[in-house]
Amino acid sequence: MVGTGALLLMVTACAGHDMATNQPAGSTGSVSVPAPASPSPTESTPPGANPPGKPRLTVPEGSTPVPADRIDATALPAGFPREVWTANGGTVLNIRAQEGGCGHALGEAAEQAGDRVVVNLSETKAQTNQMCTMDIRYPVISVALAAPLDQRTVVLKTTPPK
Repeated sequence: MVGTGALLLMVTACAGHDMATNQPAGSTGSVSVPAPASPSPTESTPPGANPPGKPRLTVPEGSTPVPADRIDATALPAGFPREVWTANGGTVLNIRAQEGGCGHALGEAAEQAGDRVVVNLSETKAQTNQMCTMDIRYPVISVALAAPLDQRTVVLKTTPPK
């Protein structure tokens, strides 16, 4: 008898809702979703760049490839991507990087001299005791420059995970 009473109570409590959509009975089923918050002015990103920490799989539209003879990738491990594009008048480098598992690719302009720009590529470390997949991804990351690249050489290096 107690079991029947509990079942009756559950059915009664759910009677006013459509079980398939979890909407009140008679509802049209439309759901209002709040608009995403717009970024603050301090979070603005130059055109053609990815926001910091936001790698993407495709090269931003309007990016221009840097010729292979102006990319020094001799310090990169074998198999590491060697693709660089400029955007925003040459003040943004979009670089194909490598990341895997729980890590995320990072890039930083370590040196910006008159004849070259040195970019350190690294990856975030996985958290301790975290299960991670063994996949490898090749996202495009953005690195802002103080001045347009122009005819300078892009030197790509790797640094230990951060």
